Amino acid sequence: MTPADRPRRSALYLPASNAKAIAKARTLPCDVVILDLEDAVPPEAKDEARAAAVAAVAEGGFGDREVVIRANGLDTAWGADDLAAIAGSRADAVLVPKVDGPEAIARYEAALAAAPAAMQLWAMIETCASVFALEPIAATARTGRLAAWIIGTNDLAKEMRAQLTPGREAFLPFLSMAVAAARAHGLAILDGVCNEFRDLDAFTAEARQGMVFGFDGKSLIHPAQVDPCNLVFSPGEAELAWARAVIAAFDQPENRGKGAIRVEGKMAELLHLDQAQRLVALAERIAARP
Repeated sequence: MTPADRPRRSALYLPASNAKAIAKARTLPCDVVILDLEDAVPPEAKDEARAAAVAAVAEGGFGDREVVIRANGLDTAWGADDLAAIAGSRADAVLVPKVDGPEAIARYEAALAAAPAAMQLWAMIETCASVFALEPIAATARTGRLAAWIIGTNDLAKEMRAQLTPGREAFLPFLSMAVAAARAHGLAILDGVCNEFRDLDAFTAEARQGMVFGFDGKSLIHPAQVDPCNLVFSPGEAELAWARAVIAAFDQPENRGKGAIRVEGKMAELLHLDQAQRLVALAERIAARP
């Protein structure tokens, strides 16, 4: 499985300084664990959190979960040390905050020059400036480490002075454009966090909204959000039944070479075949997880 093929339905943030939370993350069914050195860690604990994150990655025990370390920005007192430490770790990726444009990606690429070639660069898309630079930021993936985006709706709301309503009306154009820019350049993209960790119905509604927009998954702030998130971003039985029917129909000798056929009373084109194959492959990868 290549990095781009991996299921990323649920990405759980946890403070890298919290050993108990890290231990619990090793038992949770999330696809991605994000050891946070930034927002979740106060200034006086930054150095300790950095050492703890690197040690946790070295210790392992995360199974087939991707392990990502979120660094402080290079414009902070801790960013350069964070990037140097992460570059020497076994983390799958480093997540960097508040990327405004392709120049910021270039600075992070330079800071990771000594990192293993397999280490990915993930970026938080969470500033007003990034809204107007989505395509050039995404285009850097063609020649560098950039592999995924995570939307930061909380930071974006703060900068915009907008309200995070249950329907996220203020952010809908931005969310759809971010997904389009990511897909144009082969990036994975995860939706922002939902602050409602006690109201799982509200969380599920927001996750479904993200799924409709085309996100690969969602970033999470609480373990209780993992199971409903995985359910939303996993193909359903009805979807899979239709997908398998489309694949089987196009595989019939009489349909080979055709651009459009009838399947169970519906028109199916080759683009639907591509979608069906992707959906079935995703379901198989999810099923193969321990």
